[in-house]
Amino acid sequence: MRILFVCLGNICRSPMAEGLFRRELQRRGIDHLVEVDSAGTGSWHIGKPPDARAQRAIARRGVDISGLRGRQVKRPDLDAFDLILAMDAENLSDLMALADEEQMQRIRLFMEFAPERGEREVPDPYFGGEEGFEHVLDLLEAAAQGLADHVEEELRKAGRLQA
Repeated sequence: MRILFVCLGNICRSPMAEGLFRRELQRRGIDHLVEVDSAGTGSWHIGKPPDARAQRAIARRGVDISGLRGRQVKRPDLDAFDLILAMDAENLSDLMALADEEQMQRIRLFMEFAPERGEREVPDPYFGGEEGFEHVLDLLEAAAQGLADHVEEELRKAGRLQA
């Protein structure tokens, strides 16, 4: 299974989502069954590391994303990934504009995996303070757990994971 997290610039939300989801997969012992990546809809930060504030905030939760580098989502990604998870409605709209009808079925909002949080979107913390990153991390952690539950269920259905 292949999962792609998408935000605007690929330096805050999507790399943090990637890091937290990788940790959740490792915790469950299924990281060898899932490929994870992140990208941005914009091209401003291609090749750059995640925002320093994002790195500091997620490091406080025991996750290192310093090795990730920004990249822009491309049309071939829409075929290559089983799930493409947008952080907000704008990202979702940008992805849908690239997609054909079949690809659209794989594009969703990441927060759909944490309905108990009552938030549809992950807000962009880029122009806010440190507390914005903490709130975003809380949302991403909840969604990462819900997504991991979904992935485990799909892997069981496919016979790749024991019940």
